[in-house]
Amino acid sequence: MNKILTLAALAATGAALMGCSSMPSQAELDQMAMKVIQTSFRDQGIAKVDRLQQDLAQAACSSEKAPNEATQAKIMEEAKRTVKFPADGNFMGDWQQGERIAQSGRGMTWTDASTAPSANGGNCYNCHQISKEEISYGTIGPSLYQYGKNRGITGTDSPTYKPIAEYTWMKLYNARTYSACSQMPRFGHAALLDETQMRHIMALLLDPKSPVNR
Repeated sequence: MNKILTLAALAATGAALMGCSSMPSQAELDQMAMKVIQTSFRDQGIAKVDRLQQDLAQAACSSEKAPNEATQAKIMEEAKRTVKFPADGNFMGDWQQGERIAQSGRGMTWTDASTAPSANGGNCYNCHQISKEEISYGTIGPSLYQYGKNRGITGTDSPTYKPIAEYTWMKLYNARTYSACSQMPRFGHAALLDETQMRHIMALLLDPKSPVNR
């Protein structure tokens, strides 16, 4: 992000800067660039300019240098505190609905009518293989094929079910709980998906009948 901000500032004030005897500091360039960015965007539809505001994780992880260990630990601890487990303790929904959500990339664009999570898809296939039938999928994230089977999940009564379900829920809710600079969307924390949708995704990953585990 700092590099992008710097380039934007230089592009916006290039002629003036070339005539200066000394270059502005990095902090000054960042401030100049942010002003350029803020004046280049506008609210349109459901997309608001508040999306430009960065939290600690976004700011630290978009820098040219990786955050130090102390900052990473703080990011992960803050992420962990955001996670909300299902009040009734039920992690599983319908894997068929979960598959539809995982394959949908809709939502959060300015042309969408609503910011409600129920209008969004998970776009999971864009980063992960989901089933062996897929011939096109992203590789930014690991393959999810046989996610539950490889972890010994044969049903909700499996000895490994509860710890794996809790881990998976936390990963979906806010992936920065486990990796400070994870590129995975923070589905629960950012209200990209609601609790019901997340349960359906959980079923896709853990239900033995799901195509993920066959």
